[in-house]
Amino acid sequence: MKLKIALAQINTRLGNIEANLEKHLALVNEAQRGGADLLVFPELSLTGYVLQDLAPSMARRPSMDDPVFRPLLEASQKLDLVVGFVEEDTRNRFFISSAYLSRGAVLHVHHKVYLPTYGLFDEGRFFAWGDTVQAFNTRFGRIGMLICEDFWHASPPYLLWLDGADLFLFTSASPGRGLTDRTELETARWVDQICRAYANLFTSFVVHTNRVGFEDGLCFWGGSVVYDPNGDELSRAPHFEENLTLVELDLNQLHRTRARLPLLRDERTALVQHEMNRILGSAGKASGH
Repeated sequence: MKLKIALAQINTRLGNIEANLEKHLALVNEAQRGGADLLVFPELSLTGYVLQDLAPSMARRPSMDDPVFRPLLEASQKLDLVVGFVEEDTRNRFFISSAYLSRGAVLHVHHKVYLPTYGLFDEGRFFAWGDTVQAFNTRFGRIGMLICEDFWHASPPYLLWLDGADLFLFTSASPGRGLTDRTELETARWVDQICRAYANLFTSFVVHTNRVGFEDGLCFWGGSVVYDPNGDELSRAPHFEENLTLVELDLNQLHRTRARLPLLRDERTALVQHEMNRILGSAGKASGH
């Protein structure tokens, strides 16, 4: 089975949902003309990243009743979409979110579970953290989604793998940091190493879509990339410029790789559970709880 993915490496306009939505819909048409089955947008693609106090006014609920999501859900009749937005829940908490849209329906919404508050980041002041990491079924197989800081921690990708994800969709608004004598930013180098490592360790497809552009003094570097279950690079977008990258995945590669390297077959989940219970129990005793 073949799956053609389009990576929408875009520059968003901070706080201008109407302009960003227009760009999304234009890229849907372009990706469809290119034969894409799935189009993946970066983190917070509908709003911009440095929202801070703007977050409540940018929040949406992904349904046909929402004037922003209605055209996106209609567009998902043409091809599946992943879009980044701020979601407000019924208790009026705000989450950095990604929604997977397919054939007019919302199949899954992921809330970012790790909110960085170090260095130049201050997400924890403005957003609530998600508390679930779940894979979900699509017409292309079982998929897992994570947002930026989520995949800098080993546990969310591992949980998605155990939950059946064979295709990982990572989205980010990663600002460039770490100038050295290398030709690439330290941020870009680290992200690439992480993505390739997960493809190798989990013998799965890893798709990373990152945004570009400048916003409130931050420079977003792009460099969106796709790795196959062997950890081989299938496609890469350029740095620092908008780009729509199309790449075809041969999903049969999962069979070929896992027949040769049965890491998933040999994973000892009961051992992991046993040792996690021991570690958490020890931590509770040490803290007096």
